[in-house]
Amino acid sequence: MSSKVSNFIRAGSKIVCVGRNYAKHAKELGNALPSKPLLFTKPTTCYVPNGGKVKYPAITNDLHYEVELGVVIGKETSQVPVEEVMNHVAGYAISVDITCRDIQEECKRDRSPWTMAKCLDTFCPVGEFIPSDKIDPFNTEVLLKVNDEVKQHGNTKDMIFSVPTLIEYINRHITLLPGDLVLTGTPEGVGPLQKGDEIYAAIPGVTEAVFTVE
Repeated sequence: MSSKVSNFIRAGSKIVCVGRNYAKHAKELGNALPSKPLLFTKPTTCYVPNGGKVKYPAITNDLHYEVELGVVIGKETSQVPVEEVMNHVAGYAISVDITCRDIQEECKRDRSPWTMAKCLDTFCPVGEFIPSDKIDPFNTEVLLKVNDEVKQHGNTKDMIFSVPTLIEYINRHITLLPGDLVLTGTPEGVGPLQKGDEIYAAIPGVTEAVFTVE
């Protein structure tokens, strides 16, 4: 795999996201459990590197955090069977899916796309690249704090659809390219952000990243 994917913020072409992949998170927002992965995308202009700033846009009054395990694709992946897809994973990154929750609720009511709720500039803060042999995607903790208060603390073992299941489903329909990022869903505990907040996201003992809201 190309070493360029370690700089996935520049190398990747897209961010493919998965919604409602933890049962308790689906429940906390009043959503039914999915029978198949629920996909949406973000552009790469959403990226914010470790130490960067998340913009609080004027169009929302309810900006939310959602911590997630991000999967970095290492080589072109299309029609690869589930037994082989993990050979296409270069690594991981702790990630935060920033969401305008009020706008998302409007979109759901109107049956319209989530673009204005999910795809704005700075809406995907990410940590550093983690090589694939450093964590177990079937049993990895993800942690998020706001102003040093724990808000989310989940484990990938509680996913409805595992990492290889997600990648196989995505690559059956959408070709994944080197440096693309797959966000695998968020555990329960999502909530609001305010200007001036500090967001701390981590895989405990492995990596951490800090962002501020402005």
